[in-house]
Amino acid sequence: MKLNKARCLASPIKTLFLSMITVLFSQSVCAETAGTDNTGGKIPFAEYVENIKAEAKENGIDTDVIEKAFANVEFLQRSIKADKEQPEFKLTLDTYIPRAVPDWKVKQAREAYKEHYQLLEEIGKVYGVQPRFIVALWGVETNFGHFTGNHNIISSLTTMAYEGRREALFKKQLFAALLILQQGHVAPEDFIGSWAGAMGQVQFMPTSYLNYAVDYDGDGKKDIWHTHADIFASAANYLKTEGWNADQTWGRQVKLPDNFDTGLADIKKQKSLQEWQRLGVRRYDGSALPNVDLNASLVIPDDKNGRIYLAYNNYRVLMHWNRSYYFATAVSYLSERINEPRIVITEK
Repeated sequence: MKLNKARCLASPIKTLFLSMITVLFSQSVCAETAGTDNTGGKIPFAEYVENIKAEAKENGIDTDVIEKAFANVEFLQRSIKADKEQPEFKLTLDTYIPRAVPDWKVKQAREAYKEHYQLLEEIGKVYGVQPRFIVALWGVETNFGHFTGNHNIISSLTTMAYEGRREALFKKQLFAALLILQQGHVAPEDFIGSWAGAMGQVQFMPTSYLNYAVDYDGDGKKDIWHTHADIFASAANYLKTEGWNADQTWGRQVKLPDNFDTGLADIKKQKSLQEWQRLGVRRYDGSALPNVDLNASLVIPDDKNGRIYLAYNNYRVLMHWNRSYYFATAVSYLSERINEPRIVITEK
């Protein structure tokens, strides 16, 4: 899913303070939030739906597509609940990685890699993306297609727009979703995804679908729900479009010297490996960094006592997919577990 899944959560005191500020802010702009009339009172959901349908028609969506899409639309309280709920504890990479990438998922990832090897190799060459990263994204996002969500996309997005805190964002996604239906890529009854509107086995939001989804098998539909060729190619196309480099990996875990200036950690800033070497950064085993012409950013997801990485360009591309250090690290870690020990493929 392409919404921010940042795992670093606020302390209880900070959370309470932010909640108070949010309440005060929301009250001050009540008349401008979604699902309100000009008196600041909440309009009924059914009325809001009619307004959305009229706006969709103005945006060029066919009337029959609109009517079919909203035929069974409903307010999903569980979407609002999922959006607002936050864990009460603070995760670290040491607690997150074993949950996101347990040994059983590594085993499944390696089996999936072998099962789809020929297709993955073909797509990897077409788009310039190592197949192990395609499989790793697939595994972290939806457990290889087993957990793609069971919410009606139109209901989810309409609910989130009506809720109001991010109306513009979710209305944009809703109109993109209607365009997907109009283009005939999926039937309304099969238009299923997450509570926030992320779709298919790669969990694209509708705008990401329009930008990156691929009809790789040439059947006229960009099927990221069921067709492995389209699923893998869409993921690879996203990475390629955002600047993936097949000649590089994602990065490496490193160690810092005592009294190192952790203010240098910034995913947006880069130094050469030679510069990091001169600053005392070493491989995790204490040996020298590779003597190659390569730039990297220092990433410290938790603090200087936690895991620390030198992240290459491909890691930054993963951060485009999902702006969470934990997500990007989980995908990177799973890609390494797929790669080592090396999988031997017997040609048939």
